[in-house]
Amino acid sequence: MILGEIDNNDKLIERLRYLSASENLFHAYIFEGDSCVDKALLADCFIKAILCENDKGEGCETCISCNKINHGNHEDIIYVETDGKSIKDDAVEELQNRLKKKPFFGDRNIAVIKQADTMTVRAQNRLLKTLEEPPQGTIIILLSENIENLIPTILSRAVVFRVNPFQTPEYGEIKEHAQQLVRMLLNKEPFYLVKSKLNDWIEDKENAMKLLDAMELIYRDVSITSTKENKNYTKDYIFRAVELIEEARRDLQRGINTGYAMKNLIIKIGG
Repeated sequence: MILGEIDNNDKLIERLRYLSASENLFHAYIFEGDSCVDKALLADCFIKAILCENDKGEGCETCISCNKINHGNHEDIIYVETDGKSIKDDAVEELQNRLKKKPFFGDRNIAVIKQADTMTVRAQNRLLKTLEEPPQGTIIILLSENIENLIPTILSRAVVFRVNPFQTPEYGEIKEHAQQLVRMLLNKEPFYLVKSKLNDWIEDKENAMKLLDAMELIYRDVSITSTKENKNYTKDYIFRAVELIEEARRDLQRGINTGYAMKNLIIKIGG
């Protein structure tokens, strides 16, 4: 996938195209979006646009760089992920050591920190040192669901972009499932029927979070539209459903059992 294939983010894509084509690049970016948004895919598309040998500013999918990015084995791209529930100081220290080395393939080292808002405070303070004095050509992309969990000094040293949901095969499946659940809840269908729709989503916390995000977006859309399906539901009802979804999200973040949190949600919304 390349930048031009990402929908629902026209202004953002235009900005990323300009930056990557002009090489007028800052050393740090934050992509903030809900868990259902494939921010890692957007980061890869942005990196393709930066490094592409044939179509800088867009990506071509055929050059060596684009192919390496698609296969996840580009020598100059470092991915940092959580170890358990957070990104710890050791992971950031390892990243710093890697960024000090010269690029293998091109003239840039690029780091992508997934779930950056899970970094411990110590890890964030360590990363801050690199953001203050980045090695030549370095670009660091932080992917975040909630930038409020990042310390202000990191935010002040990065360009922040808000990412809207965009169509991917995975997001299409999540959205369709969320629409079915919301429709059943609006129609006050029996608990056992709604519960049956959750079976594929209650075992995995990450998938459950994505489903919650998609449900919240659908409820928010319902609150501002007037259709045959939702005309009998007050905004208070919709806002209450959104509040309960946010409560379920907090429960999952606190480590409450995924199945319990999701079943509790549909009981409360349907009650």
